[in-house]
Amino acid sequence: MSSENREFHIFLFPFMAYGHMIPVSDMAKLFAAQGVKTTIITTPLNAPTFSKATRSRKTNSGRIEVQIKTIKFPSQEAGLPEGCENLDSLPTPEFANNFSKALGLLQKPLERLLLEDQPSCLVADMFFPWATDAAAKFGIPRLVFHGTSFFTLAASDCVRRYQPFKNMSSDSEPFVIPNLPGEIKMTRAQVPYFLKENIENEFTQLMKQAHDSEVGSYGIVVNSFYELEPVYADYYRKLLGRKAWHIGPLSLCNRDNEEKSYRGKEVSIDEHECLKWLNSKKPNSVVYVCFGSTARFSNSQLKEIAAGLEATRLEFIWVVRRGKNDDDVGKEDWLPEGFEERMEGKGLIIRGWAPQVLILDHGAVGGFVTHCGWNSTLEGIAAGLPMVTWPVSAEQFYNDKLVTQVLKIGVGVGDQKWVRVEGDSVKREAIEKAVTQIMVGEEAEEMRSRSKGLAEQARGVIETGGSSHFDLNALIEELSSHR
Repeated sequence: MSSENREFHIFLFPFMAYGHMIPVSDMAKLFAAQGVKTTIITTPLNAPTFSKATRSRKTNSGRIEVQIKTIKFPSQEAGLPEGCENLDSLPTPEFANNFSKALGLLQKPLERLLLEDQPSCLVADMFFPWATDAAAKFGIPRLVFHGTSFFTLAASDCVRRYQPFKNMSSDSEPFVIPNLPGEIKMTRAQVPYFLKENIENEFTQLMKQAHDSEVGSYGIVVNSFYELEPVYADYYRKLLGRKAWHIGPLSLCNRDNEEKSYRGKEVSIDEHECLKWLNSKKPNSVVYVCFGSTARFSNSQLKEIAAGLEATRLEFIWVVRRGKNDDDVGKEDWLPEGFEERMEGKGLIIRGWAPQVLILDHGAVGGFVTHCGWNSTLEGIAAGLPMVTWPVSAEQFYNDKLVTQVLKIGVGVGDQKWVRVEGDSVKREAIEKAVTQIMVGEEAEEMRSRSKGLAEQARGVIETGGSSHFDLNALIEELSSHR
């Protein structure tokens, strides 16, 4: 990398939620590894997450350093309890509008940092729509980071633009997403409530502003790779006319076990114990079950998951998070009686936060039950695993369509309804059937073969000459010349 690029300075400003912070930590390491001066802007209580994930390390090309700067989070001004600086720390979902208000109040402190440091570029999360104008005041190009795929960006744009759900006679009647390649089907029940009900509130206004600010921005960076979704990458760039660079899978920048373990919160299990347990299992024999950092399930649904897993007779790792305090899972009224005794040695329950990438990459793991958050979905793809898709909210139903209808590396569990936090009800029989489908038999082997092929491509794209490595360097070069 030339000395000119080493003088190049990039600001990364992630949304304060683990699903957005984790890939930005990886992105920071990626830019820093290319010799780019890299700074993450966050708030005091979120800073330790980044400092641990990006701590200085040596590579063949030298030492990688990521700087972290903090700005005060306006909890009090937005009507939030003190210490609520992360979406995960909200006492109840009712505080979401207050959190949205707090995000808007971060504009002035960010502008002060932009004025002081004069970075070459600002990569700001989609939930900061005002960042485009803030950067423009100082002649700084702003890139948007959504944290999802080209497919989802294109599909959601088509659904928002053409509103095909309006013509459906029922919530369960399928429609084909208009103008989107691939004859992709979904139902009205799977469309976010605020879109189909045309609701006006702080969040829907934020989403509209996010769309408008993206159109006015310099472009977007995408945690994906071209070979995974070429049709939709081309659609987004050419038909929607947006500038975009694919630089993923970002999680693959974590090469050793320590890096793979620390992503987000402190893990709730000793990584060595976890690896010891997995090392005792046969290849592709374990199914990994995890629903991300936000989704929650009722006690009755957790019992159905437990019963479904037991009925498969397969070995499993199951990550459970309940309520705002993960210690609540100590009250074992959510497990069938005697479940853990019967599953001893066969099933491992992690109460809290798991070293997900470390687990997914282990050869004993043969399948993944996921909520279809994009980080988890792409980590599953990079690990070469077939998936059971169990989308809950956000853009997860679109990611589900990519996995099941486009890539054909997964099967749906049968949930049909978009909800805000707590997952749709699914019976044990459906869970048993879907898990067995990705783990046992000819169909499972075909899905696993396709998944392994994608994983091989994923590893190649981040190496020198690969499509994501090329796009990353093309982005740095273009922004350097823009400067």
